[in-house]
Amino acid sequence: MFCAFTAWGTGMAGGQSAGSVPIETVADYIHAVLQSDRTFYTVHVVERMQRRGVIDSSEQWRTGKTLPLPAQFFQESSNLAALTGVKVRYRLISLDPINKQNAPGNEFERKALEAVMANPEQPYKGPVREGNSRYFQAVYADLAVSPVCVSCHNADPRSSKHDYALHDVLGGVVISIPMPE
Repeated sequence: MFCAFTAWGTGMAGGQSAGSVPIETVADYIHAVLQSDRTFYTVHVVERMQRRGVIDSSEQWRTGKTLPLPAQFFQESSNLAALTGVKVRYRLISLDPINKQNAPGNEFERKALEAVMANPEQPYKGPVREGNSRYFQAVYADLAVSPVCVSCHNADPRSSKHDYALHDVLGGVVISIPMPE
């Protein structure tokens, strides 16, 4: 399956088309930005602040004097992006979710998680239908990029797994991009 988005004229003389970008590549670009932002926040904000004893992160960041957990940072970012009206969505999912809302939402997501658990370097991609809408979905492995990830997941009593190690697959990042009908 091939679907393309066309970029128009940004920075090009005469407003000419910049060409088509395959939807698979668009998903890869989005993932690269999301992964970079999340890794930076986890390593250079959360881990650094906790290691220095400045501030912790917790689920109660709205009411307590803590930072949002990296997963919450990701979810809040997604919520803010949705407010712009852009229909691209992204979220975290896991076969062993600490927060039950992060369980796979459909059979595609379940199969995708199994695939990225087996081969983290290879995202799982394809079209899905939700009601009358079609989406291109891509699921990328979500890795424990920091000791903070490992300790948090292993210590949480809601976690069904308590032996994560650095660079283990915690779940997946799902990116959903609307497709024309």
